[in-house]
Amino acid sequence: MDEPRLTKASLDAAKVGAFFRPRDLLPLGVSFRQLQHFVAEGTVEKLGRGVYRLSEVEPNEFETIAMVATAAPDAIVCLLSALRIHDIGTQSPYQVWLAIDRKARIPRRLPAKVRIVRYSGAMLTYGVVTQTMQGVKVRLTNPARTVVDCFRYRNKIGLDVAMEALRDAVRSRKAMVSEINRAAEVCRIRTVIGPYLEALSA
Repeated sequence: MDEPRLTKASLDAAKVGAFFRPRDLLPLGVSFRQLQHFVAEGTVEKLGRGVYRLSEVEPNEFETIAMVATAAPDAIVCLLSALRIHDIGTQSPYQVWLAIDRKARIPRRLPAKVRIVRYSGAMLTYGVVTQTMQGVKVRLTNPARTVVDCFRYRNKIGLDVAMEALRDAVRSRKAMVSEINRAAEVCRIRTVIGPYLEALSA
């Protein structure tokens, strides 16, 4: 019987991203021992505890986010990291900003530095979308929701960052004022962001 091989095509066919955990390869018939063999021969790179990547896949600027999403698939990429993905504003964070349920445990063994914020209720689902990055499904806040979160967490990231995000999102049409308004209502931050929205519309 032929030994299983790992290629981008075989991973894509099995709906496994460029970054993966050992258990993700079980449907391909790849055992942990075989995975270690792939690491030894250079087909696969070990990035951190329990996270691997296919060597042939070209890295890009969102590689770290994809790696973290592999290790913490239930978390939501948010705030400065979401701004970067949506190309809103000028922020270029060195950490990945993640949101988790306020009752959830903080993910362990992550392959990169992260900043954690807590969501609850409607904030866990409203404006949360899924985007594929290097074959990995990444949960993140959409542009309007990201702008609203910047105002909610302005004490963590700075009011100037939130205002820049709002201006750039509206100017570039990444988010409409009506979308931001609705997200602000759901996230109960309308009284804070309202005056800034009105100033933009004036």
